[in-house]
Amino acid sequence: MTLAFLYAGQGAQHVGMGRDLYDQYPAFAEVFDQADLPFGLKKLCFEGPEDQLNQTQYTQPAMVAFAIGVTRVLKEAGIVPDMACGLSLGEYSALYAAGVWDAATTLDLITFRGQAMAEASKGLDVGMAAVLGLDAEKLGAICGEASAIGKVEMANFNCPGQIVISGDAKGVEKAAALAKDAGAKRVIPLKVSGPFHTSYMKPAGDALAQKFKTITFSEPQLPVLFNAIGDVKPAGTTIPELLEKQVQQSVYLEQSIKKMAEMGADTFVEIGPGKALSGFVRKTIRGTKPMKIDTAEDLAAVIEALSK
Repeated sequence: MTLAFLYAGQGAQHVGMGRDLYDQYPAFAEVFDQADLPFGLKKLCFEGPEDQLNQTQYTQPAMVAFAIGVTRVLKEAGIVPDMACGLSLGEYSALYAAGVWDAATTLDLITFRGQAMAEASKGLDVGMAAVLGLDAEKLGAICGEASAIGKVEMANFNCPGQIVISGDAKGVEKAAALAKDAGAKRVIPLKVSGPFHTSYMKPAGDALAQKFKTITFSEPQLPVLFNAIGDVKPAGTTIPELLEKQVQQSVYLEQSIKKMAEMGADTFVEIGPGKALSGFVRKTIRGTKPMKIDTAEDLAAVIEALSK
């Protein structure tokens, strides 16, 4: 068995996330109890309000705290991945799993990232939407046409047949209409608060570049697939460079999943609320049956399955 961990990104958060895990697993609870954040993590995750949880400066540390907690419980059970990847903010959880940072540093960085992305989104009327059933060439041309109204770009290449567009709200709305006219099966608005993974996020990338200069990066203890390139880090490239690019350009998750399979991954575990990444894996690698960890019941089932 070659085990890959996949960490969820924004959009899967919900009020109540992690409550049962907190109650049943001390290693998970410790992360929430010790988190030094500018807001009450437990109250926000367990009680809401939902509109606050959906704001990126809160979503990001909440999701990463959840991921760190689950990763710790799995490690206590003797379950560690052979490789890791994450969607957008999930990349920081993957780097934690690889030993690049400790929990406190990871949460500090993702909190800074969330705040920088919120700042870059201020004053913008923005949107993101998943376009199903349209190829990249057609959608790229559509985004170019729609950008005459408001800049819109292809932000996430999630899996075969699903590309996320992001940018100005009017531009996204126009691109969505054009995509439907061009034969897209569906266009699904996403629950986010900024034009993520587009050139609108350059100020956040610049801020992160400065923040990274104050942080120590340890060498990864296992391969991490990076969103910005859909591959492991090449020689001569640094992790800070890849993370700076990631926030302001397209995410190549489909390519990352394919690369993990090429590297031998045959068992995938999605960590985080929701099941979006499991769906991406199934659509990218036919016949694969990924596991997911959203609840305490899920976590117990994965520990049992992987401990055999």
